[in-house]
Amino acid sequence: MSIQWFPGHMTRARRQIQEKLKLIDVAIELLDARLPMSSRNPMINDILGNKPRLIIMNKCDLADPDVTAKWMKYFRNEGHAVIAVDASTGSNVSQIPGEARKLLEEKFQKQIAKGMKPRPVRALIVGIPNVGKSTLINKLAGRTVAATGDRPGVTKGQQWIRVGSEMELLDTPGILWPKFEDQEVGYRLATTGAIREEILNVEDIAFYALKYVASHYWGRLSERFGITGDAIDVEDSDEVVRVMEDIGRKRGCLMGGGRVDLEKASGIILRELRSGKLGRLTFEEPYSFMVN
Repeated sequence: MSIQWFPGHMTRARRQIQEKLKLIDVAIELLDARLPMSSRNPMINDILGNKPRLIIMNKCDLADPDVTAKWMKYFRNEGHAVIAVDASTGSNVSQIPGEARKLLEEKFQKQIAKGMKPRPVRALIVGIPNVGKSTLINKLAGRTVAATGDRPGVTKGQQWIRVGSEMELLDTPGILWPKFEDQEVGYRLATTGAIREEILNVEDIAFYALKYVASHYWGRLSERFGITGDAIDVEDSDEVVRVMEDIGRKRGCLMGGGRVDLEKASGIILRELRSGKLGRLTFEEPYSFMVN
């Protein structure tokens, strides 16, 4: 399957961000903690240039905590400030304004030395669709100021949002990039719901997700769905399909003649994975992206 998706509103969003950069002190780059690199739009580096940047790894409540710690070390070694948060509950969200100000400490000290009172930090929040930008903004603001949803593309425009006396936020629509050169990236994004399912083959995505979870978290998978026996050989496609069929039978996804409805079974697998019912999962580790 080849995943290529670049709707018109993505082009507009990129242009809008570029137009607002001169108003911004800090860029807040929001990533999905379950797939930090795959949810990191490579165009953002070119768009933001040398702007100070704070990386926020959201949905850490759904991610493997051990792997999240590795990713935080990775980004810090790259020279970035980074915080892992759960925007839905507000965990660690209160740290964001202070961390953003730290990035501008030298600038503020110069202003104070000149007798000037530093104004609130102006920050731009950027990230791919469905990474939780609106949820984070609402939690920071302490009120509902941005539309939220469990599907990509909810945020349509831009708005400035005041966060206490410390920060002003500029929300922006999510941006994907024109083409996934690495198809693994497309599959990972589809697994977590960052790409609209109606443009994808849900069975392909569930097969990919099931293969990964069976390889890295077999105990969680077998416990959740009551699968007996030892871990499967995930390189054997027939074995992966057999597990998918087993899940379908156990969840009543049957058609005439006792055949398993793989589309329904796939939907169950993806919903349970995305909601955290399979436990805290991460779909990539930093060692895969390190250059020797």
